[in-house]
Amino acid sequence: MNRLSRQWMSGWARFGARFLPFADAASHDLPLSRLLRLSLFQFSVGMAMVMLIGTLNRVMIVELGLPAFVVSVMVALPLLFAPARALIGFKSDHHRSEIGWRRVPYIWMGSMLQFGGFSIMPFALLVLAGAGQSMQAPAWVGQIGAAIAFLLVGAGMHTVQTAGLALATDLSPVHKQPQVVGLMYVMLLVGMICSALVFGHFLADYSHGRLIQVVQAAALLTLVLNVVAMWKQEPRSRHRKPGVPVPETFSEAWRLFSATPRLPRRLLAVALGTMAFAMEDVLLEPYGGEMLGLSVGDTTLLTATLAGGGLLGFAWASRVLGRGAQPLQMAAWGAAVGLPAFACVIAAAPLQSATVFSLGVFLIGFGGGLFGHGTLTATMQSAPPERVGLALGAWGAVQATAGGLALGLGGVLRDVFNTVTQSQGGYTAVYTLEALMLVMTLVALWPLLARNSGQPGTIVHNR
Repeated sequence: MNRLSRQWMSGWARFGARFLPFADAASHDLPLSRLLRLSLFQFSVGMAMVMLIGTLNRVMIVELGLPAFVVSVMVALPLLFAPARALIGFKSDHHRSEIGWRRVPYIWMGSMLQFGGFSIMPFALLVLAGAGQSMQAPAWVGQIGAAIAFLLVGAGMHTVQTAGLALATDLSPVHKQPQVVGLMYVMLLVGMICSALVFGHFLADYSHGRLIQVVQAAALLTLVLNVVAMWKQEPRSRHRKPGVPVPETFSEAWRLFSATPRLPRRLLAVALGTMAFAMEDVLLEPYGGEMLGLSVGDTTLLTATLAGGGLLGFAWASRVLGRGAQPLQMAAWGAAVGLPAFACVIAAAPLQSATVFSLGVFLIGFGGGLFGHGTLTATMQSAPPERVGLALGAWGAVQATAGGLALGLGGVLRDVFNTVTQSQGGYTAVYTLEALMLVMTLVALWPLLARNSGQPGTIVHNR
């Protein structure tokens, strides 16, 4: 009976490693249960992104009646901290503490920033909108309070994600890092999808009191998830005690990091590809409604279609990269998939085909997943251990800044093109621009791919 039990368990273990998504990301030192627990920090970041960009964006404009430009400024404020991710990563590389940790203190500080921002955010928004008894408060009180709240949440998100990804890199062996990257970003998408459904359910019957409850529940859940994620994850070291000299300053580390051959080209490719895959985010649903006559329910499903493509892209990239493929080659494949994706989206309007449109949206998600996975894995594997945080911070700073700029430019360019052409051609113009940016991304990546040609399955440390 014991032998049968062992055979049965062994069979299930082989089945899980082969068919369950990212089960092969685990290793002897980092089992799947511990890895899934660590990935909870990405769930909290996804929840914060949905709260800022989705839920509060709509509530501020519709229910609270705030001007759209005020909402745009508030949502864009977290981008101010995106360039600081390189500094955050460097600090987490060389942090000194009595406990002997370097990543965990930054995850904790970021969690507290998110908690504080979410705690004061609903009250600041109500004052800003002049709702209820807050009408007696001066308008500047609400403006300053809301700005501080959004800044705190943005700073917390960037800090948690930078230090969390660096910790995941520290704990995972090199040959497992592609699968770990895929799992981390799948958890980010899962957090966004679950949070959107939960927030939408509880705010279906909107009231100011319900808004306060939902936002502060998100604050508490953020703290709980991040504490669970980092509990007993990072090993302590005596070499990280206060008084132990730091081997280099940030300016010295950045100068050495900037001297990496072709680093500007790699970061340029990250920026161009990220903007190309993000500029349409605010346009897909209006495009489906205006150009194809889709209902609100139909266009809402586009979010799930886009996320589904991204999930499949991350899963496939993790599997292929785990077998030794080159990360930058994967990024190039993602950019290449984006070209027919935008061609489908553009062709959907003259064809009046919702099927072609949905296919294009799915391919955008799939290509974006391949591109994001490839560039992040290349960053993780090309950085020396003492500069992992700095490298991931630089990648995150470029990626977050480019993505935020793309979100703002997408709507602005559509309106400008519509005004100039006196038609609805703004959508096509923006999608065409995104396709051109993908071509530019491939041009930027080509010399890096040519340099690594003939060395399949190896990571070249361009230092």
